[in-house]
Amino acid sequence: MKGTLVNRNGHWSIRISEGKDPNDPTGKKYLQKWISVKGNKTEAETQLAEIIHQREHGTYVHPSKLTLGEYISKWFDSYVEHNLASATKSNYRIIIKKHIIPSLGNIVLTNLKAGHIQALENEKLESGLSHSTVIKVHNILHESLQQAVMVGKIMSNPCDGVKRCREQYKEIKVVTVDGTDTLLEKVKSDKEFSEFYPLWYTEANTGVRRGENVAIKWGKVNLDELTILIDHSIGYLDKPDEKGEMTELKEPKTKGSIRQIAITPSNATVLREYRREQNKKRAALKLDPVGDDDFVFCHNPLKNKCYLPNTTTHAWIRFTKKYGYAGVRLHDLRHSYATNLIDAGVPAAIVAKQLGHTSTRMTDKYTHIGAESLRKAAAMLESLVTKERIPANIAVT
Repeated sequence: MKGTLVNRNGHWSIRISEGKDPNDPTGKKYLQKWISVKGNKTEAETQLAEIIHQREHGTYVHPSKLTLGEYISKWFDSYVEHNLASATKSNYRIIIKKHIIPSLGNIVLTNLKAGHIQALENEKLESGLSHSTVIKVHNILHESLQQAVMVGKIMSNPCDGVKRCREQYKEIKVVTVDGTDTLLEKVKSDKEFSEFYPLWYTEANTGVRRGENVAIKWGKVNLDELTILIDHSIGYLDKPDEKGEMTELKEPKTKGSIRQIAITPSNATVLREYRREQNKKRAALKLDPVGDDDFVFCHNPLKNKCYLPNTTTHAWIRFTKKYGYAGVRLHDLRHSYATNLIDAGVPAAIVAKQLGHTSTRMTDKYTHIGAESLRKAAAMLESLVTKERIPANIAVT
């Protein structure tokens, strides 16, 4: 690579030859890039030597006026928009527009340093933003900037020099089997929430995700065999579709999530009664009985509209506040289900299958050591200690 210094009206500039222009039919035109130098001739010579060294070693990136805000917006449109799920796209868009661009958007991409990012993350933590959200800010920045490295817009990823905050442990409320029964009875007897009783009963007794639960159709339910096929989920779109809808019925993101789950006889009884009530309402509307393509948890039989995941969550929050279960999330029913099964001695592999996990490692995160498991562990330890203390020639009865 050739480079020369040029004095233009008392200011030094570096002229870099990029070789012949491949689009010039004459083959005589050469491409050039100019870099303004802030300093005297000696400083300009030093900068030119550094540029030549970087070019020879493949680490040079030509200065650009492209800002982080411009770059990350283009990255979202070209990569995120076409490769990630709708819910993930929505999260990325919010993080970028609300937390990244307002603080770092005007910084030229090649001038972005680890210190800028570290200051942003520290500021967000000090403002009270949750650790999990700050981690998302860091991860999105790292992912987008890594792409910038790959395409040669920057030499290295400034996020690599940032100390990312750690995820804070959140106490998960585990509801025991007896506690779940008591909770569901309160749901059933309260007129404000009784419509959600079959929905939450199924969630608490199968461990299905909320999006999977509302997406169940009657054709996937076998009340005689006590099984339900989970093969779809209701998810939120990043923006309205052509019909103006903000949700979609989609297949799960992993093959392990497509599964046939077992339900209890009591759950089947609840669903049978719920279907009878649905058919009564449908008959009053002069509609046929529920069919295979009808949603089980349908709030609008005329249009076959199922409950939306957020609708069930908002109702759950109102219920927990009313009855003193504040802090128990709807998703905690899934955790509680898994924990109660493990406590009862059900193998982790079976629990993982029921939850839709591809391995027991994820299931471990969903289960928590309950009192029954601790009592069993104590009993086993006592048995071992007792045996060690008894002479070998004395039989243990």
